[in-house]
Amino acid sequence: MQTQFSSLELRQAFSSFPTGVTVITGLHSDMKPVGITVSSFNTVSLSPPLILWSIGKQSDLKSCFSVGQRQLIHVLEASQKDLALIFAKQIKKDIFDLNHSINSSGLYRLANCAAYYECETVAVHEGGDHQIIVARVLAIEYDPELQPLLFAHSQFTQLAFDPAGSL
Repeated sequence: MQTQFSSLELRQAFSSFPTGVTVITGLHSDMKPVGITVSSFNTVSLSPPLILWSIGKQSDLKSCFSVGQRQLIHVLEASQKDLALIFAKQIKKDIFDLNHSINSSGLYRLANCAAYYECETVAVHEGGDHQIIVARVLAIEYDPELQPLLFAHSQFTQLAFDPAGSL
C-alpha cells in the first residue's frame, strides 16, 4: 500500500467508492433559501433516527446548518444531474426558476427527487477541513420506483436496474 500520497491521489482513491448525490437546502439568517450539493451523506442510527453529512469549513453556508437549524435533504433521482451541478455552483442559475415548492418549515423542496429527509441539526463536529453535521430525521418521503443518482470515479452514474429483480 502507498503511504505517501497527495491530496489529488487521495481524492482519486476516494472516488472508487460510489456515493449517492444529495442536495441539501436550508435557510440563511435572512430567511432566504440556500442549497448545496453533498455526496458525503450517511445514515447513523434508526433509534433515534440520525444522519450525518459534511460541509467544507470554507463554505459560506455552514452557519445555515448549525445546531437547531432545519434542512431538507433531497436524494437526487438518476436524471437530476443538472440539479447536482447547479447546487455545486458549477452552473449559474436562479434557483427560484427550478421546479420547487416551499414545505411547511419554509424549506425549499425540489420536485421529483427519489427521497426527502427533513432534519434538524443536533451536533456539529470538526473533521479536518470539513464540519460533520449530525441531524435528527423529523420526516421522510420516498419513491421506491425512482433510481438514485450516483457519483463514482468523478462522474455521475446510476444503478444498473432490472425491474424483474435480477442484476
